[in-house]
Amino acid sequence: MPTKSICIKGKLVELSAPLVMGIVNVTPDSFFEGSRKQTEEEIVQRCRQIVEEGGAIIDVGAQSTNPHSEWLTAPQEAARLMPALRLIRKEFPDAVLSVDTFYADVARQAVEEYGADIINDVSGGQIDADMFATAAALNVPYILMHMRGVPQTMQQHTDYEHFIQELIYYFSEKKAQLDQLGVNDIIIDPGFGFSKTLNQNYELMAYLKYFNIFDAPVLVGISRKSMISRLLDVSPEESLNGTSVLHTYSLLCGADILRVHDVKEAVECVRIISKIKEFTK
Repeated sequence: MPTKSICIKGKLVELSAPLVMGIVNVTPDSFFEGSRKQTEEEIVQRCRQIVEEGGAIIDVGAQSTNPHSEWLTAPQEAARLMPALRLIRKEFPDAVLSVDTFYADVARQAVEEYGADIINDVSGGQIDADMFATAAALNVPYILMHMRGVPQTMQQHTDYEHFIQELIYYFSEKKAQLDQLGVNDIIIDPGFGFSKTLNQNYELMAYLKYFNIFDAPVLVGISRKSMISRLLDVSPEESLNGTSVLHTYSLLCGADILRVHDVKEAVECVRIISKIKEFTK
């Protein structure tokens, strides 16, 4: 399989070695307490940790996708997100920033005013109809995730007739729309934990390699999610070992980007699997 790549800051980034994306949640209600950063000092400290531990991308979000969290409007989300982006860009001018939003206006402001480099949209363009066209106009990589409904209702939409086939069809259809609009760099995120039961999450992991058919980078976001804590009967705080196991399996299946809370441990997974793969080429 040819090496995948994405264009970031006008430079072609080859994904011969997978990248680690560190999570910064400027929210009071994200499911993993350790990811919540609200003061300026906490935000800067977290970003510095991501960079020093080998994270290639900083993913900043201001709206929790926890089904029990409040729904923020675009202006509310922007009011929470933009000061954080301003601060991060000032302190880390060369950092690759991903903005986690499903609002086109928020994405546009983040890219145009604060130099965000990637749009990470958990809704796959379903919440804001302008998102695909906005991503095309901004000419930045777009993370296309699978979810049914909205975060508050997504777990009511887990009834699939042919689960994996329906996800493949979803990405085929959405990617064709993005291609037609001129979005050059599309990243596929199968959406672990979104509109999926516990068993469906593990079925998705078992068939993860099939999502390489799109010749697009595949992002996996399973860090400390309930698919781990529920199976092992542990808390999110106790889910690091399970997370590393799934990261390892994801890398063996061809994952190109890991979206994580624990950067150091994820980078170690990447280094070990990359070393093993040197002898299987």
